[in-house]
Amino acid sequence: MVPPGALITFVQKGIHFLEMEANLNNSDADVDEDFSFLQPLDLITKDVYELRQMIKDKKKNLHKDRDKDKDKDKEFEREHERESARVREKDRHEREKESEKDRERIEKEKEREKQHEDIADREMVADQADQNNDKHEENGNSGEPMEVSTTSTSQTCEIPSSDVMILEGHTSEVCACAWSPTGSLLASGSGDSTARIWTIADGTSRSSVQNSHLNVLVLKHVKGRTNEKSKDVTTLDWNGEGTLLATGSYDGQARIWNTSGELKTTLSKHKGPIFSLKWNKKGDFLVTGSCDKTAIVWDVKTEEWRQQFEFHSGPILDVDWRNNLSFATSSTDNMIYVCKVGDTRPVKTFAGHQGEVNCVKWDPTGSLLASCSDDISAKIWSMKQDKYVHDLREHSKEIYTIRWSPTGPGTNNPNQQLVLASASFDSTVKLWDVEHGKLICSLNGHGDPVYSVAFSPNGEYLASGSLDRCINIWSLKEVKIVKTYTGNGGIFEVCWNKEGDKIAACFANNTVCVLDLRM
Repeated sequence: MVPPGALITFVQKGIHFLEMEANLNNSDADVDEDFSFLQPLDLITKDVYELRQMIKDKKKNLHKDRDKDKDKDKEFEREHERESARVREKDRHEREKESEKDRERIEKEKEREKQHEDIADREMVADQADQNNDKHEENGNSGEPMEVSTTSTSQTCEIPSSDVMILEGHTSEVCACAWSPTGSLLASGSGDSTARIWTIADGTSRSSVQNSHLNVLVLKHVKGRTNEKSKDVTTLDWNGEGTLLATGSYDGQARIWNTSGELKTTLSKHKGPIFSLKWNKKGDFLVTGSCDKTAIVWDVKTEEWRQQFEFHSGPILDVDWRNNLSFATSSTDNMIYVCKVGDTRPVKTFAGHQGEVNCVKWDPTGSLLASCSDDISAKIWSMKQDKYVHDLREHSKEIYTIRWSPTGPGTNNPNQQLVLASASFDSTVKLWDVEHGKLICSLNGHGDPVYSVAFSPNGEYLASGSLDRCINIWSLKEVKIVKTYTGNGGIFEVCWNKEGDKIAACFANNTVCVLDLRM
């Protein structure tokens, strides 16, 4: 759950803070502007009192023999300059690399536009890919999956703030959100040891939220003080009827709440944090996957555990039901198991990933299982064979999550092609033709890792949320961004309501946003 580079950022912030604390001695009128009295090494090896003493001494010397020490000072500052220059240089290199990439991307775009003036009138890229299935080398780009970059479009389709509802109340980052499948209720789970159920009525205007007339229920996972780290709400899921909300917490307990915010059941057996939980379709079983390497199926009526599955050798990262009795689990041990209530051995073992398996999802009919991993691949598995059916390798960094489109046989949109979306730390979202195991297109609209993707209920749009603070909404027909919104923190999850006219997103800056979409 810790984003890449977070620890380094914390250490840097800590050092900055110490530097400021040492320099801002209230009694001193003249604070040294560029903090040049302290070396980085001093900051790491000495405490605040020593540092303040050093600053005092240095100031004394400075006042005493200003002229004598001018040269020394300069040297001192030069050293400091060199130090920061080094850091700046590194930053600049990084940025140049980035802008170089951007430039290349824009160049590519221009070339491509030259090559295909008619790109706008074209059918969805998949059709084009089909027509040109002959070797792409022979005729340039035409058969290749389309790279969709969005340097120009994003300014034009920013969602106006009048269509954005900002839900405030959580006191720590919000890591999970889910719309009720039936009504206008939105659940959010946070590191502040609470989940919240917000009532988002159609008429709710943005201003009324700011004035907190909003109907919100706070589901406390701890008796007294909140913000206890051990009670982080890590995951949540509504049952199919939208009558019960299950939450999983860092304390290893699953809890079931009704829509009035009352705690109905506490399920305790895990010995470590719960990372994933799901209701089966029927709503009689709940499965939880934990850091303790086990999955437990709970009988919701009797409030007892029905079966504990101990197959993995590492923490379980994700669980997903195939039908009312069998489900898949994935783990840091690189393995995927398909388990069935009543069976003591896995029904199926899928081995093939070379890194932690972050996410597993069954397609709408329960015939194919998709998985994604830190080994930078996504894979498609079938119950009919042990080896993966397709190995999807186009990402350049870890793939954090995947989603199936609500399209194809057995869905409400049977005439549209079934596709898989994958979101990666390489800042892209990729769409896959699952039948042929081929890349349809790459959606390159983010500047940082993408943590979440969600298809609209009609399968025509895809929302993506990233650490770059942006939510992008893509039209899959036109393969371009049609709406975008920038919030004030990294985005951990995005989800559509059942009507497909609202998107909820949860942010690292303790807020939940609801975007009104009326496409």
